[in-house]
Amino acid sequence: IACPRTMRMKIDHGMTREKAREKVEQELKRLETRYGNRISDFDSSWSGDRLHFSFKASGLKGSGTLEVTERELVVEGKLPLMALPFEGKIRTAIEKEAKAMLGQRT
Repeated sequence: IACPRTMRMKIDHGMTREKAREKVEQELKRLETRYGNRISDFDSSWSGDRLHFSFKASGLKGSGTLEVTERELVVEGKLPLMALPFEGKIRTAIEKEAKAMLGQRT
């Protein structure tokens, strides 16, 4: 069985930890509505300031964490080997969505 690869990103949020977490929670609801037809088995839960999530998209399983720190969002996700050729596009999409969520220019 092929092992997934971990992708890690840090994005400065420029606000309080509480406000950043509130933005993440709002964005989760919006993304579920927006991509609900393309994503299945979505699950998420908070443990302190770390969000654990998992889902299926295009037949591939994804999972990871999003931690809200004092200064940044730290996103870690496990990429299935089949998704590795798309890692650059995935990173770009996450960064774009995060900056839009935080009210930053992309």
